[in-house]
Amino acid sequence: MPLPSITIDPAAGAVPVSTALQIVLLLTVLTLAPAILILMTSFTRTVVVLGFVRNALATQQMPPNQVLIGLALFLTVFVMAPVFGQINTDALQPYIAGEIDVSVALGRAEAPIRQFMLRHTRERDLAMLVSLSGAEAPADPQGVSTLALVPAFAISELKTAFQMGFVIFVPFLVIDMVVASTLMSMGMLMLPPMMISLPFKIVLFVLVDGWHLVIRSLVAGML
Repeated sequence: MPLPSITIDPAAGAVPVSTALQIVLLLTVLTLAPAILILMTSFTRTVVVLGFVRNALATQQMPPNQVLIGLALFLTVFVMAPVFGQINTDALQPYIAGEIDVSVALGRAEAPIRQFMLRHTRERDLAMLVSLSGAEAPADPQGVSTLALVPAFAISELKTAFQMGFVIFVPFLVIDMVVASTLMSMGMLMLPPMMISLPFKIVLFVLVDGWHLVIRSLVAGML
C-alpha cells in the first residue's frame, strides 16, 4: 500500500514533502494512534469496569493487569468489528485499489467511528464541549466537530463505567460490613476483616457467574 502523499503550501503549487519526512510524520501518527483509538472505541469503558471488578473483590493483582488489558482489547475488537468492517469496505479497500485518494479515504473512515461515538455520547457532554470551544451550537449532533466529539465521548464512557462500578461494589461492600460487624461482636478485633470477607466475596462472585454477567452487560451496552 503506498504512503499517503503529503504536500505543503498548496496555494503555491502543492510542493510534495520528501519521502523521509513523510516516513517521520507517519511514524509520529502511528505512535499516537493507540491513545487516539483507545478514546474512540469501547476500550475505555471496558478496562475501567474490569478494574472496578478487581478492586471490589480486593484480590490485589488477581487477575493480573496483562489479563485485564488483553481481555479489554479483545472485547473492544469484538464490539468494534462492525465499525472496522465498514471502514475496511468503504475506505481502506478502495484506497488500496487506487479508486480514491487519502483525503476521501479518511473522510469515509471517520464517518462510522463518529456514528458509533455519537450513539454512546450524552448530549450534555456534547453541549459542554461545544460551549467551551466557543463555537455555535450545531442544528444536530452530526454537526459537532470531531475535536469536540472525542473528549465528550470519553467523558460519557467514564461516567457510564463509574455507574457500573458502583453497582458492582455494592454487594461486596455489604459482605465487608457484615463480616466486620460479626468480628466486632465476637470481640475478634485483631483479626483483619478483609482476610475473612475475601473468600465469601470470591464464592459469591463465582456462584452468580460474575464474569459472565459483567461481560454480557459491557458488550450488550455497546452493541
